Amino acid sequence: MNKLQCIDICKSFNVNNESLSVLENINISIEENERIAISGKSGAGKSTLLHIMAGLDKPSSGLIRFNNNSLLDLKNNKISKIRLLNFGFVYQFHHLLDDLTIEENIHIPLLLNNSLSKSNISRSIEIMKYLDIYDRKDHLPWKLSGGEKQRAAIARALINNPKFLFLDEPTGNLDYENAKHIQELLIEMSNKHGIALITATHDNEFIKAFKKVYKLSESKLSELNE
Repeated sequence: MNKLQCIDICKSFNVNNESLSVLENINISIEENERIAISGKSGAGKSTLLHIMAGLDKPSSGLIRFNNNSLLDLKNNKISKIRLLNFGFVYQFHHLLDDLTIEENIHIPLLLNNSLSKSNISRSIEIMKYLDIYDRKDHLPWKLSGGEKQRAAIARALINNPKFLFLDEPTGNLDYENAKHIQELLIEMSNKHGIALITATHDNEFIKAFKKVYKLSESKLSELNE
């Protein structure tokens, strides 16, 4: 069972020659199949915490362990490999490359991993059909609606079969109907494939689908439904 742990994580930034503390002694443990929601005001540090968990940023102090291995002790290329094979990330904005088709965008992680095989191409087709964007696969991103672009971003995040999927306000730019549809798809994919979801969100309806809910406030993380 894959496991991701934050142990006494602290993060601070220097602003105008003063130290600004964003995260203080954060402890959280997440296993496959779990769904974790992190709430909190804008600027509370939710995105920073997700980036640290996913190995996209480093804490000022503390430990990040993946399967009992400290990510902070590894070289950048090894961290990148772990992230590529085990983590997916979906942002509020889709971050699709405008000069690539939707299918080409989805294939980017496979190209980075040198695994653009027939079986993985078939998998990408399956994912696109499941997310109802297969008929848009040859289009450039600007031709798609906001909901379609976000579904393409989710397909790209899923293509390497991640064990942990990080969601940073994944439906924050969408209308209610599109947001609800994408949230339902994410929960369904999590249940079907045993993917852990770790999301930062303000959406109270989406939060209801998560078994564990935390609040980040004044640099501290506390569980709301203990």
